[in-house]
Amino acid sequence: MPIVDDHGPRADDDARDAGALRIGPDADPAALAAQFDTLGLIVIAFEKYADGRGFSLAQRLRGLGFAGRLRAQGWLLPDQYAYARACGFDDVAVDADHFARHGAQAWAAAAAAPVAPPFRSRRRAAPAA
Repeated sequence: MPIVDDHGPRADDDARDAGALRIGPDADPAALAAQFDTLGLIVIAFEKYADGRGFSLAQRLRGLGFAGRLRAQGWLLPDQYAYARACGFDDVAVDADHFARHGAQAWAAAAAAPVAPPFRSRRRAAPAA
């Protein structure tokens, strides 16, 4: 399974990731907080193309203080890479066929793109009286 990080695509390193905690997008981040010190990698599954809960989960894990590596795994597109990084992911893992369908150049270009902060709405200030 290819992995894409800020250096571009690379082969998966199963030995390095042996102790990873793999969770679904519906996991409760607060329930995992007690384990943060013992976890080096959390892999969040993106089981469906249109399911963006993993992005929110990554933001919540980072907000609770998780400082280890976060990986998005599953149905992601090269266009979503920068947003995944902005949400707190360190890398993205996709199925080899899915990776090939989009092409190594598209993934490399996505990895080279600047990471913008995620959108946050701002409330308008009340007009001066």
